Amino acid sequence: MQQYSSLPEQNSQIDITPTPLIKIQQLRTELWLERSLNRLQNRLNDCLLGAGDTGLQVKKATETEIFQIVVQELDIALNNSKVAIALFQPEKTVAQVCCVSRSPSLAEVMPKKAKQLPLRLQELIELKDLQQLENQQPPSAWRLTDAAGGVIGWIIVTTISPSSDCKTVTALETQLRSQLITKSVQHCINAITQLRQIQYWQQQSEQLDKFNQQLERTNQLKNQFLANTSHEIRTPLSSIIGFTQLLLAQGYEPSRERHQEYLNIIQSSGKHLLALINDILDLSKIEANQLEVQWEIVNVPDLCRNVLALVKEKAANKGLKLCLEIDSDITTLVADSLRLKQMLLNLLFNALKFTSTGTVGLQVINKGLFVHFRVWDTGIGISQEDQKQLFKPYFQIANSVANRSEGTGLGLVVTQKLAEIHNGYVEVESEVNHGSRFTIILPLTPFKEVVKNEIKIVEIVDKITSYSLKILLVEDDLPNGQLMQSYLNKLGYQVTWVNNAVEMWQALTQINPAVILMDVKLSDENGLNLVQQLRENQQYYQIPVIAQTAMAMKGDRETCLGAGVNDYISKPIDLPLLASLVAKYSQLPKSKSSEDNE
Repeated sequence: MQQYSSLPEQNSQIDITPTPLIKIQQLRTELWLERSLNRLQNRLNDCLLGAGDTGLQVKKATETEIFQIVVQELDIALNNSKVAIALFQPEKTVAQVCCVSRSPSLAEVMPKKAKQLPLRLQELIELKDLQQLENQQPPSAWRLTDAAGGVIGWIIVTTISPSSDCKTVTALETQLRSQLITKSVQHCINAITQLRQIQYWQQQSEQLDKFNQQLERTNQLKNQFLANTSHEIRTPLSSIIGFTQLLLAQGYEPSRERHQEYLNIIQSSGKHLLALINDILDLSKIEANQLEVQWEIVNVPDLCRNVLALVKEKAANKGLKLCLEIDSDITTLVADSLRLKQMLLNLLFNALKFTSTGTVGLQVINKGLFVHFRVWDTGIGISQEDQKQLFKPYFQIANSVANRSEGTGLGLVVTQKLAEIHNGYVEVESEVNHGSRFTIILPLTPFKEVVKNEIKIVEIVDKITSYSLKILLVEDDLPNGQLMQSYLNKLGYQVTWVNNAVEMWQALTQINPAVILMDVKLSDENGLNLVQQLRENQQYYQIPVIAQTAMAMKGDRETCLGAGVNDYISKPIDLPLLASLVAKYSQLPKSKSSEDNE
């Protein structure tokens, strides 16, 4: 039996009217989703490109800016919700809130447990709460990860409420809002990944730029060196070739005096050319460790007078006065006389080059086991900035005294390296318009000893007698280390000198020292800390330790003794006192030590 509806026909039309309204609402919601995601993506792209809203202000993007953009856009799209981002803190196993969309507040994001979480900047959220937010339905937290899958943080969204009473639309809005957050999270992860890639390539680019700048600087120095060297070599060559051609020219018959003058010029130019070539070759040999040193007993006063005689003419031509001062107790020195003369000539020629009026002097000073060769002048001086570059190859100071730059820029480099070969070093003091003072500091016997009247140098270690004891010297200051090692070697001790804590521990595996001389302030460790470590080590705790330090204030001695040292000596080192302390703790017979000391 066929049934018919008793309702009027228009009632059937009323039943179907909600359908187009729902479709319109669906379309509006989908457009809202697409518009929100497009807006977010565009802002993230602008951020990654490093441009502001106007496209005119260029700046580097940061991860914080990306997080802020994501929070702002979600806040706009979800205008009845609160949005926050919390970054993972691995060392604390919590997440810290770094961005919040609304004013600081407590948000009820766990309705089943009625628990409120603090969504304020810098607040900490426990990981277990974030994991529960991820797992609840619908979720309130979405995880942010990096390219390797590591956790960066979480996006937290609170109270997602529908805006329509229609159940169909509510379900759709809930679904699309969930898609919005999920896709926003992915956009955020992609942006962070791209930003880190950009930052990596920027860092690589900056390093490449630095390398290119260094390479360009090296090329400039090389070109400058080649230009200067070419100029310096061609100048004496021009004189040699020109005056030789003049003397060989047919029909030219100069007077005897003129003939002698030309020959002197040729000889002088040849010597200058040889000196330039020697500088280049010497530096190459030194850097290749192929420079041979001829050790001998040098008569210091005679050598200094000979050196000044070689620069006398140049000084006279410039109207400069030469001055020589030598301490009366300095007579001989163990060194390579040719190389010592070369070092002094390099410094004297530099002094003459940069001095237009006044005096250039050489002063030789006795400093205990060291001798100081000081070359001083009243010239233009050297700025602090230029002093930092002085001992770099090819570097030359702009010379306002001379009309052109002289030399190759290798003289000071060679001088410094020759001093180091002699177990010494070079110091410089200078002030603009107040002259300069270069000092070559050399040991009187640079870890060598002359055997009576023979011109033969032997290592001190070969002269150590049977009563010698091993000393471990821990000292990072070059002059102090050389002073103590040389002095104790002369007393018959075998001194192993190390510069830092690492070398000390290595040395202790190879030698069994009778005494350790410990510098309190080292470059890589506090000496007193090392003493405490020695005292805690069963293998080394009985070794006597003598601390040497520049600390000389009241209570410093007690501090050192309290750390476990056996005795204490302050700097500057009193050598007889040092010998007495070493003899005391090494149990070396005092009669022999005192006899050698005398």
